[in-house]
Amino acid sequence: RPKLMKVRQVQKSDLETVVAIEQAGFSPAEAASASTFAARIENMAETFLVAVADQGQVCGFVCGLVTTTRYVEDWMYEAQAKPISNGRYLNILSIAVAPKKRGQAVGSTLLTALEQVAKAKEISSLSLTCLADRIGFYERNGYHNQGQSASTHANEVWYDMEKIISKKF
Repeated sequence: RPKLMKVRQVQKSDLETVVAIEQAGFSPAEAASASTFAARIENMAETFLVAVADQGQVCGFVCGLVTTTRYVEDWMYEAQAKPISNGRYLNILSIAVAPKKRGQAVGSTLLTALEQVAKAKEISSLSLTCLADRIGFYERNGYHNQGQSASTHANEVWYDMEKIISKKF
């Protein structure tokens, strides 16, 4: 049985590990660069969480952007994307788990932790895009498939997934 892992806000010192986990989880066309992650750590630390295993190493992360836009749009993947202070939507830009830690509820733990942050920030809903083979995972975590996304990121077909957490729009 895996030990309870700690989830905390990202730190600058996590950059190298986060980039390695991202590259292990996404194709080169899909994965964000180290410079993009450095900017996200700088600009989105409040909604950028890492899971830390018992030995203290980062084994997964989730990074979200607070916006006024209900679903993820391609511009959000750019390094200069910054949170909008009065935004009511939390768009998840990336979630990834180290290959050796997959299947141990790390991703679900991160989604739950980010939802708690979102509730504290009075966010209406969380959304993300995913490939068809990941829809079931997000549905098991309370997300609903809203159909094919407008995103053409990495020339893939993405699906908008959303979890409503507050009816106060």
